[in-house]
Amino acid sequence: MKKSKAAIIAGVLGILYTIYLMAHFGGAIVNTTSDAEALGGAIASALVMPQMILVLLASIFTLVGAFINKAGFVLTGAILFCVGAAVFFLYAIFIVPMIVLSFIGYSKVKKIKATNSQI
Repeated sequence: MKKSKAAIIAGVLGILYTIYLMAHFGGAIVNTTSDAEALGGAIASALVMPQMILVLLASIFTLVGAFINKAGFVLTGAILFCVGAAVFFLYAIFIVPMIVLSFIGYSKVKKIKATNSQI
């Protein structure tokens, strides 16, 4: 059965981006020399946490939708990527490729599902 490569790539990129955010902002808390640095790292992590959670959820929805060929899941993932970009706009540029690939994947999953139903 065919799968949407664009949706799979978007999901994998989303998981890699989430791992990067966890490592980057988690390291800001752990690798500190003073209390002020730890406080700054904790505040930065708290600001980025909603985006991290939304991107992880979007990646899961996108991958599940791509593997079971459910367009609704991929569309939900694409919308969650958009919300994640809006929540923390400074890092939105890193999510734009995932947004584009998710919407392309959504259209591909719809086409795959339409061709499978005709057969």
